[in-house]
Amino acid sequence: MVVEPIARVYSCFGEKFGVPRQPRLADASRASIELLPPVNVADAVAGLEANSHIWVVFQFHRAAGHWSPKVRPPRLGGNRKLGVLATRSPFRPNNIGFSVVRLLEVRTSPKVELIVAGVDLVDGTPVVDIKPYIPYADAVDEAQSTFADSAPALTPVTIPEPILAQARAYRDGWGTDLASLIAQVLAQDPRPAYQKSAPGRVYGMKLCNFNLCWRYTDQGIEVVSLTEL
Repeated sequence: MVVEPIARVYSCFGEKFGVPRQPRLADASRASIELLPPVNVADAVAGLEANSHIWVVFQFHRAAGHWSPKVRPPRLGGNRKLGVLATRSPFRPNNIGFSVVRLLEVRTSPKVELIVAGVDLVDGTPVVDIKPYIPYADAVDEAQSTFADSAPALTPVTIPEPILAQARAYRDGWGTDLASLIAQVLAQDPRPAYQKSAPGRVYGMKLCNFNLCWRYTDQGIEVVSLTEL
């Protein structure tokens, strides 16, 4: 079986660290899914704009070739192991992932691309398929997951006024609200689940061509700086 990428992701997330662990947890996140030859023709996406959400099937390219029968899901604190097929771990036999994202716009000129929101995709992710999300078939109201039955609790985030003003002034071609994005991403607590922060330690991640830095306090998370890369 040979599977070739049909598109590539250009994302607000410049690195793996800090990417939400599931889609739709940070709706302010934005990405462009740019179609590749020979699929990069307007006919291939004709009618897709009629859908509010789409499935994106992709490869965890930064984990390719690495997998284990058992993994430590972050949701379980990183201390309990489950079978890899019982988790969403990127370290899978074929390193395939799928995400439901919100479709904002279908662009066919000067290139064929989809502008999407609520992503959990790192910049450069190869896409192997795109499908419309069909509510009556894809939403299962009675579905259960005993260890992940609800979204994680949010961590309070404080953004100092000068950094907040800087973020609000940011503009890009995707309509990103950077101030909201920072708050939503950090509220998920990007640290590894098993890690406790040392006093004064500063964490950082690449976000929208900025280096975003923060630290942990008794009240939650405090943004320290937002520096353009």
